[in-house]
Amino acid sequence: MARRDAGEAFYRIKVDEALEMFGGDDVAFVDVRRPDEYAEGHIKDALFVPVDDLLSRIDELPTNKKLVFICAQGARSALACEMAAAMGINSENLYNVE
Repeated sequence: MARRDAGEAFYRIKVDEALEMFGGDDVAFVDVRRPDEYAEGHIKDALFVPVDDLLSRIDELPTNKKLVFICAQGARSALACEMAAAMGINSENLYNVE
């Protein structure tokens, strides 16, 4: 079940929860890994915005969907969630896959 730790601006979800969300009209997956990692394999139709580019490309993220951020282990995607919240994206729509 999605959970939010104290002080966090996003929900934490497990891989199986992310799979349940996949394909929903109200959900966008955002892959924040490095280009070489993304090239090795990625989720179909995921937006590719490396975490280092997120602030300069924040306007590419849909504002009317839940945003599910993914990386290799959950650290960069958690950072991306925090950055998105700081840039004004509604924290109720931010999810980090752990």
